[in-house]
Amino acid sequence: MIGEYERAFYGSQYAAMAPLFEHYGVQLWMPEAGGRVDYASEHDEKTMTGLGLSSKREITRTSIRVRTAMAAQTREQGRYLGGRPPYGYRLADAGPHPNKAHAAWGRRAHRLEPDPATAPTVRWIFAQRLAGHSVARIARALNEAGVPCPSAADPGRNTHRTGAGWTLSTVTTILENPRYTGRQVWNRQRTDTELADPANVTLGHKSVQRWNLPDGWVISSRPAHPALVSEDDFVAAQDINTARRPRTPQDEPVMRRYLLAGLLACGLCGRRMESAWSNGKAAYRCRHGRTSATAPDPSRPKNAYVREDKLLPHLPALHLLLTSPAKRTRRRIRAGADVRSTVSPAGVVGYLREHEITLTWNPGAAALQARATWTAKTVTVKAS
Repeated sequence: MIGEYERAFYGSQYAAMAPLFEHYGVQLWMPEAGGRVDYASEHDEKTMTGLGLSSKREITRTSIRVRTAMAAQTREQGRYLGGRPPYGYRLADAGPHPNKAHAAWGRRAHRLEPDPATAPTVRWIFAQRLAGHSVARIARALNEAGVPCPSAADPGRNTHRTGAGWTLSTVTTILENPRYTGRQVWNRQRTDTELADPANVTLGHKSVQRWNLPDGWVISSRPAHPALVSEDDFVAAQDINTARRPRTPQDEPVMRRYLLAGLLACGLCGRRMESAWSNGKAAYRCRHGRTSATAPDPSRPKNAYVREDKLLPHLPALHLLLTSPAKRTRRRIRAGADVRSTVSPAGVVGYLREHEITLTWNPGAAALQARATWTAKTVTVKAS
């Protein structure tokens, strides 16, 4: 029983749900239909379709009104509109809620104020960046000093993060956040809706968050909270982020394409090897868990590198080993004989992806290994 159609159906949702209701014998009662909805009645179908379109229109209008009001509140009043406070700030009481109804319910407004525990870290990050230090060096220094990263400093609001340590993206996010200048900023992110499965529209839509470009941000016209960095220093830090060396004739744009991306694992540590451009050619590397934000471990193995053009000629042999039933063919391949295949390297890659086969590169033995999980078969070829 549905008392308000806006809470049940949106757009064409009724057309997708009615066959399911009818199949499972579920009755639908609504005031607009005068009682029970007749799934076989064209009149009821038209009524429900019209109500769905009306609901969609009302939701769209409400969304526009709310977003317009939030933009005005940010730009003209500098009001804090909710969400997690940025690292370096904490929430402070700002008096009764501006909305009288919310104030009557006891709700309070909030504002940002510097957090004594984390604000000095933000100031230090900007000072180090303005001194010319790289983002990686800043992250390493924070990790070596044992400074808690944002998710570790506020675990209650970051339950979805591990809090293991500072990363390059964490430092970069702080350096690019204009709210540290004391101005309130809204609409840095947006929520888009897209089909959950284009092949089956009955599954509806899913929400996807995306970053907006700076020209879509709404910034308060005056400072709204204490600044941790001056506007001049913030702009100077952005100039450092965008600085580039002079272009040379070798800097011509190159289409970087990695055929084995996501298929190659390291034989030493088992991690997926990451794509890396090396001397103008596609390559893959594994740093065995080390990142630029952490100091290198002397006991860690050396980085593993392999160029793609060294691996592609051996893919047809792997394909024959996986698919050929003839023992003679497999023996000849293992012996290093040139066994021709009608399948190109690109075709072998498609076969590997289709059957979810992972390749393993063993840098010590210069061997390429493929394991087919459905047959528990493992094949290896020398790729030296």
